[in-house]
Amino acid sequence: MQTQLADFLKDTAKGREAQNILLNCVHCGFCNATCPTYQLQGDELDGPRGRIYLIKQVLEGETATAASRLHLDRCLSCRACETTCPSGVSYGRLLDIGREIVAEQLPRPWQPALLRRLLLLTLPYPQRFNLLLGLLRSLRPLLPNRLRIKIPAKAKIADRPKLRHTRRMLLLEGCVQPALAPNINAAATQVLDKLGISLIPSIAACCGALPQHLSEPDQAKDMMRRTIDLCWPQVEQGIEAIISTASGCGVHLKDYGKLLADDPHYAEKAAKISALTKDIAEILQNEDLAPLNIQPLSIAFHAPCTLQHGQQLPGVAENILTRLGFNLTPVADGHLCCGSAGTYSLLQPQLAGRLRSNRIEALQTGQPHMIATANIGCLLHLQEQAEVEVKHWIELLVTNPKASA
Repeated sequence: MQTQLADFLKDTAKGREAQNILLNCVHCGFCNATCPTYQLQGDELDGPRGRIYLIKQVLEGETATAASRLHLDRCLSCRACETTCPSGVSYGRLLDIGREIVAEQLPRPWQPALLRRLLLLTLPYPQRFNLLLGLLRSLRPLLPNRLRIKIPAKAKIADRPKLRHTRRMLLLEGCVQPALAPNINAAATQVLDKLGISLIPSIAACCGALPQHLSEPDQAKDMMRRTIDLCWPQVEQGIEAIISTASGCGVHLKDYGKLLADDPHYAEKAAKISALTKDIAEILQNEDLAPLNIQPLSIAFHAPCTLQHGQQLPGVAENILTRLGFNLTPVADGHLCCGSAGTYSLLQPQLAGRLRSNRIEALQTGQPHMIATANIGCLLHLQEQAEVEVKHWIELLVTNPKASA
């Protein structure tokens, strides 16, 4: 697709990047076939092809409108369209650029702007988030049900094994996951310890994904640089990999090399971090799993968009579970998003609720004992409505032992 960039974008890295992405798009429309919001809305502008048109108009100098912003806001950034696209269009990156330009041109009304600001000031900062979560937990009995179900009870934190193996990897703790579901990372350390790998914990911090997708690229880059600084001493000591148990964080970390490519001080380090980053499923798929000795269950697996589309790891976690004897019940339309999508469920609750209802129906059709997933956001979102327990799949490898290790 040919694009005539507006003067304010000519000769800028952002403009050139967007133009190169658009050149790959042939407007075939295959992307709409797998777009969750297009399937719900039936509106061309709520599908990737229509949103690409809207972004192209802004790039060429047309002033953004509230209507165009609404259609871009409704996108989940699930990247299912990238999996489907025969031309390799980097739609997710194009969307980020388009949203940034629209945000610069068109200030939001005060109420949605305030909500976004509050999210940006709390969720990426573990200490602030812990204080807020503690307050909400103390008020939980007084809150209406629609809010109460969003606040998980405080969990008893499981022990972590000592660092005792020569094989060592760095575990990224994340920002909200340590407070909301601390036993996900604890389970990861226990599982890999049984396989002869020690996970070194990092300081809890945001990888920058949240501000990146809320059109705050400067805040995102600051957080990315801080994450690199936190990881770098272990990188210099020769860690084997950087592990993420949250697929939403993992996909962003793998993009560090691209997002900081123009940073003279961090470009090389960012590329190294991206190369080292692995989802925990990528590690387990190549290991002998016999030492785990678990009791399999019948489960439904929800593959997060950030795992199957963002990181392009479809079926990896599922294959591990199958190897271990778990019975994976059939799940229709497994490529579709559950509606969590980071802060999407808070900013677009109606669409997120419809998407979740559809996923819950598909996941529970096979009457599983449990639903497993690979991302904290999906877990919490599905948990609000599911009739069975929802857990991170790595937890299933330590909570059902056949015998003591």
